[in-house]
Amino acid sequence: MNLLFLNNYHYLRGGSEQVYFGEMALLQSNKHIVNAFARKTSEDIPSNYSDFFPVDMKTDSLSPGFGALRTMMEILYSSESKKQLDELLKEISPDVVHAHNIYGRLTTSVLDLLNKKNIPVVMTLHDYKLICPNYKLMYGNRVCEDCKGGKYYNAILNKCHKDSLAASAIYSFESWFNSFFNKYRNNVCLFIAPSQFLRAKFIEFGWSSKQIIYIPNYIVSQDFLPNYVSENYLIYIGRLSGEKGITTLIQAFGKVDEHNIKLKIVGDGPERECLEDMSKKDNRIQFTGYLSGKELSDVTRNARAIVVPSEWYENAPISILEAFAYGKPVVGARIGGIPEMINEGKDGILFESGNVDDLAEKITVFLSYSNSRIVEMGKAAREKAEENYNPVMHYEKLIDVYQKAISMKAHI
Repeated sequence: MNLLFLNNYHYLRGGSEQVYFGEMALLQSNKHIVNAFARKTSEDIPSNYSDFFPVDMKTDSLSPGFGALRTMMEILYSSESKKQLDELLKEISPDVVHAHNIYGRLTTSVLDLLNKKNIPVVMTLHDYKLICPNYKLMYGNRVCEDCKGGKYYNAILNKCHKDSLAASAIYSFESWFNSFFNKYRNNVCLFIAPSQFLRAKFIEFGWSSKQIIYIPNYIVSQDFLPNYVSENYLIYIGRLSGEKGITTLIQAFGKVDEHNIKLKIVGDGPERECLEDMSKKDNRIQFTGYLSGKELSDVTRNARAIVVPSEWYENAPISILEAFAYGKPVVGARIGGIPEMINEGKDGILFESGNVDDLAEKITVFLSYSNSRIVEMGKAAREKAEENYNPVMHYEKLIDVYQKAISMKAHI
């Protein structure tokens, strides 16, 4: 099968890019032809057709003028992306195009082109952007569904995008434009939801259940050396931002009456300085900053458990799959797609998202478990990663979706 993958970025920027590159490698290992199309950046991983990538956009600081207007138009509906993809399609003939995150950079202009050429498109939903202008279904520090029913003007009233009225107006209009003209619904054959929660949320917002297929993310467990004997610390890994619930974690950890246990917070982000200030009086808490490679591997596989304290509708965190692959139980918030990944008491423990007292209680309960029980939970986690989230199952389900998409286009 000849496949073309679309994504805004062609470098490892976050969890969605892990899936994007992972699926391309998986398909190539199964003898499929796979090429990529993305916005050009200086950090791009080499690609066969990178010369066709549309030029990068700078959106951080837009000053009034024609340049800003042109950039705004590119954010909403990119003529450059459409033109460059058209040129690429003169060189290759994909059987299926698999889109990942394309909003705001590649945009739905590429979907219009692909539909015109009758090329089947499948799209993975990594977040809630198609139903929420700021993609998180959050307003401030709370879950928000104010735009439900196409009421995207609420995103402007709430200043949902970076607390900026102008930016919120742009992204609110983008959501309205794509919704009003059915740019996604009409141009994408099938959507892939990595969690049952996300699939159900889209259906609740009016999307067809027949158009959204559940396929969980996968992990190559053989790449992770498990360690069932742990050191005496818990670990958080991820971006240090409000929706991740780290404030709740720090407050809850302060209520844990166990002086030998430590908490390591791995990552960086806009909240780091504030979080470090919060933690100054508790010398059990350590901020490591961003880690990667062997440093990240070692600190993860030696932990007693990984804590995922999110306060937004997490989709299907890769961090949980990696924890399982390392043989680590997970203490996870009961929100979004997290609960469907954790079998409480067997490979992890759940707490009420945002509830400091409940998290403190659940950490205390977890720390009371014997070493032998922690080992059993870790082995159950590893077994789940191998059996439920393996690449063979993921590949088979991907191919099935591709074939269904091809069939749908053939009957038009």
